[in-house]
Amino acid sequence: MSIPVVDLSGPRDAVVRQIDDAAANVGFFAIVGHGVDSHTIDTAWNEIVAFFGQSHDVKMTAHHPTDLNHPYGYHPPQQETLAASLGQATPPDLKETFNVAPPKHHPDPTGAFGGNDRLWPSYPTTLRPAWEAYYDAMENLAGRILQLMAEALHLPTAHFEPSIDQHLAALRGIHYPPVTQPVEEGQLRAGVHTDYGTLTILLPGEGTGGLEVEHVEGHWVPVEPIDGCFVINTGDLLAQWTNGRWRSTRHRVALPATERARHEHRYAIAFFHLPNWHTEVTPIETCVSATNPARYGTVEAGPWLQAKFDSAYGGVSLA
Repeated sequence: MSIPVVDLSGPRDAVVRQIDDAAANVGFFAIVGHGVDSHTIDTAWNEIVAFFGQSHDVKMTAHHPTDLNHPYGYHPPQQETLAASLGQATPPDLKETFNVAPPKHHPDPTGAFGGNDRLWPSYPTTLRPAWEAYYDAMENLAGRILQLMAEALHLPTAHFEPSIDQHLAALRGIHYPPVTQPVEEGQLRAGVHTDYGTLTILLPGEGTGGLEVEHVEGHWVPVEPIDGCFVINTGDLLAQWTNGRWRSTRHRVALPATERARHEHRYAIAFFHLPNWHTEVTPIETCVSATNPARYGTVEAGPWLQAKFDSAYGGVSLA
C-alpha cells in the first residue's frame, strides 16, 4: 500500500475520482496544489516549534482550567492514551500537545466543545496570530475537500455545508520529545487509533519514528513526508456517513528505530475536522443499496466526539 498523491489544481473530475479511490482503498492520501500560502504554513510551524522549546512554566500558561474537561490548550507529556479510544489498554503516549479550540459558536450542551475561549501561552506572543491564520486556512481547505468529496458521492457540491457551519474542528501542535528513557511495553509516541471526525489535515515533520498506517493485511506502512504536501485521512464519522465506502484507517506514531533517531525531536501539526455538535450522521442515500444495506445507525457528532475524548483521557488527570 502506498499513499496516493492528489493534485487539487488538476481537472476537477479527475481530482474527484482520485479522492474517491484513495478514501475507499487506503483512507489516506497526500495533496499538492492545495493553494495554502507557504508563508502561512512556515510561520505556524516555526511558532509551534518555538512554543514547545519553552520552559514547562511558560507552556503551562496555556494549560486549560482544571475545572473544564475539554481538550484545548496545552497538555504535558503522557496525558493522552489514543489507543484507549479503540478500547485498548496501553501506557500513555509519549507526546505533548497544544490544542486550539474551534471558533466560539453557541455552546454545546456540555459547555466543553465549541463554547470556550481559545487559550494562548504568554510566550511566544507571535504564536496566536500565526495559528489563527493557519486555522483559518485549514478551515477553508477542509471545506474545499468536503465539496470534492460530496461530488465523489454523487451529491450536490454544498451537501455537507449545513452540517459544518458551526463545526468542532480543532488544531493541534504535537511534539514528540527524544526517547531517552526506557519505555513501557506497548508504549508508543501515539498509540493505535482512528481519527474521530470527518477528515484530518496533517502537516508531518521530517525524521524517523513517524506516522505509520495499517495495511489491509495487517502490517504497518510508514508514511514519508512529501515536500509541500499535506496528508489527508478520512475519519470515523465520514466512514459512517459513507456506509463504509470510505475507510477510517488505523494508524500510529511509532518509536524511533535507531539509537540516533531516539535523540531527535519530532513535530507535527494536525487539523481535526468535525461536524456541528447536533449533526446526525446517518449513512448517505447514495452509499446504501439493496446489495449494500445500511451498516450503521445514526450517531450525533458531538456526543461521539465527547465519548472518544473521554476514553482517550480516561483515568488520566488533566490538572
